Amino acid sequence: GDDMSAELHSTLDTASDGRYQASRRVTFVSIVWNLILTVVQILIGIVGNSQALVADGIHTFSDLATDFMVLYALKHGKKSADAEHPYGHARIETAVTMILGIILFAVGAGIAINAGIRLSTAQVFVIPAAMTLWIAVITLFAKEGLYRYTMVIAKRYDSNMLRANAWHHRSDALSSLIVAAGIGGSLLGFGYLDAVAAIIVALMVAKVGVNLAWQSLRELIDTGLSTQDLGAIRRTILAVDGVQALHLLRTRRVGGQALVDVHIIVDDRLSVSEGHQISETARARLMREHAGIADVLVHIDIEEDIQGPACVDLPLRDEVLARLTRYFQDIPEARAIEHTLLHYRNGRIDIELLLPLDTVADTAAARRLVARFVEAVRADREFGKVDVRFH
Repeated sequence: GDDMSAELHSTLDTASDGRYQASRRVTFVSIVWNLILTVVQILIGIVGNSQALVADGIHTFSDLATDFMVLYALKHGKKSADAEHPYGHARIETAVTMILGIILFAVGAGIAINAGIRLSTAQVFVIPAAMTLWIAVITLFAKEGLYRYTMVIAKRYDSNMLRANAWHHRSDALSSLIVAAGIGGSLLGFGYLDAVAAIIVALMVAKVGVNLAWQSLRELIDTGLSTQDLGAIRRTILAVDGVQALHLLRTRRVGGQALVDVHIIVDDRLSVSEGHQISETARARLMREHAGIADVLVHIDIEEDIQGPACVDLPLRDEVLARLTRYFQDIPEARAIEHTLLHYRNGRIDIELLLPLDTVADTAAARRLVARFVEAVRADREFGKVDVRFH
């Protein structure tokens, strides 16, 4: 069991390292390109007399800020669990995804509002230099390339944060398209085309921002996995030998992975160690067969207790044995009891007594002794059946 668990954790750590390195690499590529594009757009925009290109350069500069946020989240989200964060730090990634989603929404709304103002005021554009159009087109292709590269890594490692950053690149590509259309329209005398394209594209960007922020919010408030995923998890658990049924299956997401806890029902006559073995097998299979599951907590039950444990108020061993000693004080054979097994089921305690075979002379004496034990506890409503075994 320990070897299997260590192997699973080693595999998970390796996958986690691969995810971290790939995410870090794609973010550094993004930072380099954003730095180059910011400088070129602002300089050429000023020299070439294009306010739109200067604004796009400032927009690209905002991407640098989000890139550094992503790097921060990658570094801190990778930290292993500690005393303050027993479930790890992966939710830092979720929080950053949410912030990126809000920024996307704000950028989209800002572009739409500005474009609407330009349309309503019928602003006359200063004719920009032709080289600004080339810079806008180059920026458009560079940003679309960054979007596609980042999205490939995001899908490979199922990272919502990288998806958010990829869409930030596409929002820049779309704004560069708007700039290109605006500059081209200005050169041709159709300045209003810039504003119309801006509104359409800005609403698309804002919608992506809302979707990403909403998805992250759902994770932060512990929304569970899909019905389809739950069904697959349920089938895996029920296929484990010894599992009779399951209930209270609960899941939640932490970063790119999920945590699961479940109650499984086993035969009430099993030993503690066999019940534990069944639970560990269920846990290991879930983590092996479902790649997105980081950890599983399995609770062993012997009956349905969805409404709450039926035996929760019953006394524990010390009190039970004290009562039995009192009830059995007039039965001399009770001093020969070697072991007392307690079975908590259906709201009562069933008792199993183990005695040496030489305690009784014959079968008839054994029956009389069992009857005396049963009669001795009959008045106690917290006790159920009494079984006596001779060996």
